Amino acid sequence: MPSYGYSIIGIDPDRTAKASGRNMRCSPKHCREICNEIRGMMLDKAMDLLNEVIEEKAWIPYRRHKKKRAHHSGMKKWHTGGHPVKASSHILKVLRNAEANADNKGLDIDRLKIIHAASQKGRTYKKYIERAFGRSTPYFEHTSHVEIVLEEVT
Repeated sequence: MPSYGYSIIGIDPDRTAKASGRNMRCSPKHCREICNEIRGMMLDKAMDLLNEVIEEKAWIPYRRHKKKRAHHSGMKKWHTGGHPVKASSHILKVLRNAEANADNKGLDIDRLKIIHAASQKGRTYKKYIERAFGRSTPYFEHTSHVEIVLEEVT
């Protein structure tokens, strides 16, 4: 088993709580865009946003790799976006885990702010579809690593 670390250093362990999700079976692009959107938010506001994305009532703006995406009138500042439901549900689980870790440390849950939300590509599960005449088509499944760090603001 590999030992994973965090990409943030120099945090106060008495005022912070962290959680991570490794090899989550969701798109690295969607996880990256969600992490960019929730970074700097208060915890309850970020959880409400992700619940609305799961219900397809709120949008997550796509800032990179968006050339062939359609424009949506529901977006405020950014033109392109979407409802990454699967990635939102996975990141919501990591947020709930970080909230439970903060509660276990004795931090005030109403004053928690997301100071670090990062996503990296995980391992790729390689699968192939058999085709005619001895050929095959790759059917790879990409995974993501997500790290969340919460800090109690004063």
